[in-house]
Amino acid sequence: MSNFFDKYLNIPKIMEGKRKYKAHMARVKALPEDYQFVFDKIQHYMWMHAGGDGMDILKIHYDLIQLFEESAATGMHILSVTGDDVAAFCDELLRNAKTYTENWRENLNRDIMRKLGKERDKND
Repeated sequence: MSNFFDKYLNIPKIMEGKRKYKAHMARVKALPEDYQFVFDKIQHYMWMHAGGDGMDILKIHYDLIQLFEESAATGMHILSVTGDDVAAFCDELLRNAKTYTENWRENLNRDIMRKLGKERDKND
């Protein structure tokens, strides 16, 4: 239970996280307009898939900001960074993140195995 309180009700930790998030979002505001637009769309897409406490999604966002900063500094067009299929780009970024769809898959398989897996073992 104390882990819960440390993770979700630790006020200094929450304040530090907010400060860090605001600093990163200020970096986004410094990007060219096209980069800001694409980042905003990617951010919304990823939050729809975030699972758990979302901290792994934030790490991806922060790394993405760095990638966008470096790409913008060299004058690359934003779609040269992401490709034309931005959703596929996002899905690749999400590959190692905990997502709701992953949670749903795990829950589905767990529930079925709890109910039917034991019966299958008896029949084998």
